[in-house]
Amino acid sequence: MAFIDAHREELGIEPICRELAIAPSAYHKHAGRLAAPSKRSARARRYDEIREEIKRVHSASFGLYGSCKVWHQLHREGI
Repeated sequence: MAFIDAHREELGIEPICRELAIAPSAYHKHAGRLAAPSKRSARARRYDEIREEIKRVHSASFGLYGSCKVWHQLHREGI
């Protein structure tokens, strides 16, 4: 995304996407989601809401808990 944004003026979006084997529509969809966060998926918006809780649980375990254990701990806390 950052590479395309940096070189889009000189090379164009479509040629860059062709070389990277990325559909131009995927780039435009991603850029639209960055511009309007309300277009993001419900899961992504929920993750944004609980990101700090996830970081808290992970750091409280001294970085040992993986995603499954973090999920179980959050579930136990009612989050």
